[in-house]
Amino acid sequence: QVQLVESGGGSVQAGGSLRLSCVVSGSLYCVNNINWYRQAPGKEREFVSGISAGGTTTYADSVKGRFVISRDNAKNTAYLQMNSLKLEDTAMYYCKKPAVPTHWHIQCRRDYWGQGTQVSVSS
Repeated sequence: QVQLVESGGGSVQAGGSLRLSCVVSGSLYCVNNINWYRQAPGKEREFVSGISAGGTTTYADSVKGRFVISRDNAKNTAYLQMNSLKLEDTAMYYCKKPAVPTHWHIQCRRDYWGQGTQVSVSS
């Protein structure tokens, strides 16, 4: 099993910054990429950013140039630095360890999600 615990959410005014953390524990041999998703009320969960084990990063167009994803493998932690926050960034933010369908261990062939951390941006 893999456990993911997010923290760092909160309330901030538009234009402000927050840094989210995602601590990963458990079957760490399952962990390769770490992704951040978010879900606003009444909307579907959407991809925000991802980082590979080697540090390759991807971003949704809506956050490019404002958000920065990173990871500290020694601390088993991924981060999402969110700058220039907008009202539309308000959402529950989740980190995810994506499934590795070809992994030798069956535990690693599924997604794992954290419980989420709330980000609220006000004007």
